Amino acid sequence: MSNIRRDGAPTLSRRDGLRPRSPAEALEPGRAPPRPRGVRQRRESRVVRGFARVVSSVFTLALVGMLVLGGLTVFVGHVYSRPGPLTVAQTVVVPKGASSNEIADDLEREGVISSRWAFMVSYLVQSRTRPGEVMLRHGEYLFKPQVSVREVLEILSEGKSVQYRVTIPEGLTSQQIVERLMREENLVGEISQIPVEGSLMPETYSIENGMERQELIRRMQLKQEQVLEKAWERRSPDLPISTPQEAVVLASIIEKETGRADERQRIAGVFVNRLAKNMRLQSDPTILYGIFGGAVQWGKPILQSEKDAKNAHNTYQINGLPPTPICNPGRPALEAALNPAAHEDVFFVADGTGGHIFSKTYQEHQAAVSKWREIEREMRARQAASASETEAAAPEAGAAAGEASGEAKGIPVTQVINASEPDDEAAEPAGSASSIPMPVRKPKN
Repeated sequence: MSNIRRDGAPTLSRRDGLRPRSPAEALEPGRAPPRPRGVRQRRESRVVRGFARVVSSVFTLALVGMLVLGGLTVFVGHVYSRPGPLTVAQTVVVPKGASSNEIADDLEREGVISSRWAFMVSYLVQSRTRPGEVMLRHGEYLFKPQVSVREVLEILSEGKSVQYRVTIPEGLTSQQIVERLMREENLVGEISQIPVEGSLMPETYSIENGMERQELIRRMQLKQEQVLEKAWERRSPDLPISTPQEAVVLASIIEKETGRADERQRIAGVFVNRLAKNMRLQSDPTILYGIFGGAVQWGKPILQSEKDAKNAHNTYQINGLPPTPICNPGRPALEAALNPAAHEDVFFVADGTGGHIFSKTYQEHQAAVSKWREIEREMRARQAASASETEAAAPEAGAAAGEASGEAKGIPVTQVINASEPDDEAAEPAGSASSIPMPVRKPKN
């Protein structure tokens, strides 16, 4: 309701200011009545003050964040790159599945870092700023003296664990390889079964501490398959070998016949020539494997009774190749079996120096055998003299001396490749009844 001023003129209240001034104005609902003066200014002032407070808060938070980040950067930069407390090189094993806290504890306990908290802060900052580059991998790591946190993180991120070497010599049986791996301290786990003979590639393998033994077996099998495949592709034409498996069998015999690189291809040529002529291979190592299998002792002298033993591997008693390899041959033996030297030799006998004398004819071979027997007689004379001296010094050694001089019941035979006449496959090698001990091959352990 309007108020009446003293002069008789009506006064308008704030509410009156919102009323239409005329009937026409009342008929225009889309037209807002004018605001009273002062209302708009007060509302705009409140909005400005609110916005100013928000801006001020954001600025304050940003400033605090920048100060914290700056301080953290200075702290991390100082701790990150400064030399660590290590005074000597130290290896630390990071177990598989270990958390970052556990890894930090181990590093601090081993003296690699001075503070686990400093390490954790550095790791969190670096892993956020360099995602995918900085991470903690399991393994065994070698840390040098005074290694910094930055270097520690780089080593763990690269995952370059300490590498150990396991060397498997050529010529071991699969059983002997398994026994050797079971004694390897840096390997863990069991081997499910003895691998097939000839399926493992002898070589030096790099391993990490804690590697599964079965995993190394798989690596050796894969390596053998790869080497055999390449060697088979490059084989000489017209070989009396029809399958890669037969190549492994022949290579295993070559492996045990000689440890000299300059003789492998020539000995391979002898066996290939004999196979082509349907002559028995008459290889002494096949006698031992046929009797003792994977537990064979390769340096053992061969007795006449063992040579006469009938089994699937004794190439004095069977024609052609044995049914399986007699050991795990190396790469050179495989390549020699598939690329033998071209010659006409079909005989060889030891020459007393670790090598062999090769012959084309039986007459030449007999002459080489005679020469070898002279060497044997000299060896026996030296052995007898040595035994006599030992017996004089210690009477109880007499029995061993007698055995060394051929007085034992088991009489070893001379190591000769097919000293029989070429046309008489069943004939005994020359000197097979001799009591002269066979020269001992040193097993390649």
